[in-house]
Amino acid sequence: MFLGFGLGAIQSGLMLMEATKSGNFDKFVIVEVNEKLVTEIRHDGNSVVVNTAKSSGIDKFHIRNIEIYNPADPKDLDKIEEAIFNADEMATAIPSVEFYTVGENSIVSLLAENINPAKPQILYASENNNYAAEILREKIQKQSGVEMLRNFQVLNTVIGKMSGVIQDEKTIAEFDLDTITHESSLAVLVEEFNSIIVTKITLPGFSKGLDVFVEKEDLLPFEEAKLFGHNAVHSMLGFLAYMRNYEYMSEIKNDKELWSYGETVFQKESGAFLLKKYKNFDDALFTDKGFSFYGEDLLERMTNPYLKDEVQRICRDPLRKLGYSDRLVGTIREALKQDVSANTLAKGVVGGLCYLINEKIDIGIPIPRSISELNENIIKDMLTHIWMVTEDDGLKENCLNIIISQFDEFVEDFISNN
Repeated sequence: MFLGFGLGAIQSGLMLMEATKSGNFDKFVIVEVNEKLVTEIRHDGNSVVVNTAKSSGIDKFHIRNIEIYNPADPKDLDKIEEAIFNADEMATAIPSVEFYTVGENSIVSLLAENINPAKPQILYASENNNYAAEILREKIQKQSGVEMLRNFQVLNTVIGKMSGVIQDEKTIAEFDLDTITHESSLAVLVEEFNSIIVTKITLPGFSKGLDVFVEKEDLLPFEEAKLFGHNAVHSMLGFLAYMRNYEYMSEIKNDKELWSYGETVFQKESGAFLLKKYKNFDDALFTDKGFSFYGEDLLERMTNPYLKDEVQRICRDPLRKLGYSDRLVGTIREALKQDVSANTLAKGVVGGLCYLINEKIDIGIPIPRSISELNENIIKDMLTHIWMVTEDDGLKENCLNIIISQFDEFVEDFISNN
């Protein structure tokens, strides 16, 4: 049996869909706090629809015979408790690790009270946190004790699958998307990609039903490839596409300059430092050929017109993405440690600052009213403030210098013509 917590795009378009396709499960249970969604799915015969963006068009995948329960509904609690006790594989796919303990019947509480100590069980932690599995297990253990978890393993995941929930009626109609249920106004749209990396399972004799997932002893190199490769390039291109006034990421396909920026970062910046850092790591990804294919494939996927990926979606949460340890500046820092200069990526940081100014986002200090007022001193002031809560590892000044060094070229390419 497969059990999932939450029914967003990753749960429905990856975990639940792949569990269904595998043919290895006889029952599918979802725990979801959105009462409206629970009701809609029940009205639709306990089924949902996921739209999958391929390179040639969109496929629609129907997932049927789902049991869905709301932990806030006392009538559903017995069914949830029974499902956790009997589950073989489970997956959390919620907004962040902070939600593990939210609510009277939180995920942590439900698991701590109902895990089956006599049955091998695994759980995929799908939240965007490198230590999601450790965080979840620690919180469960505080309530359950160690003995209760003797046959229970939480796995970290590296999910490079692009996905989203489409709310715009025009987009849904234009691409002839199916909403998740007939009563819903929302459509789940995910890319076809399903090569997901997970922690190696150590439970004796356990063979996972989600057999499409690839187990690895050490996830850190792959997590860094995703954060400093995939996520860094995606954010950089998003901020620069915003400066071009593009609505969708697919418009980058016709912009030779932005496309070349993506190639340069994958080959000479992110790729260059990752290959140096992991030169002794035995995996095909961390070779010239392997990372070159990784970058080329990602650029094609990021700009898939059928994914209908909005530039504004890529730019959301800009303060986090401009953080000292996050995808953009984090990559510049890590590259510096390997004697690699991430100059192209630095343009994305300036683009992110322009996004803050244009969208009038409060960062806690006065910022220019217009990007035409941006200068090197303001760049330094804004970034210094954004990074204020982070300890200095001796690289802040070097990072600032690299970012500021790209300002004149950025003005010429993005601001003068804006």
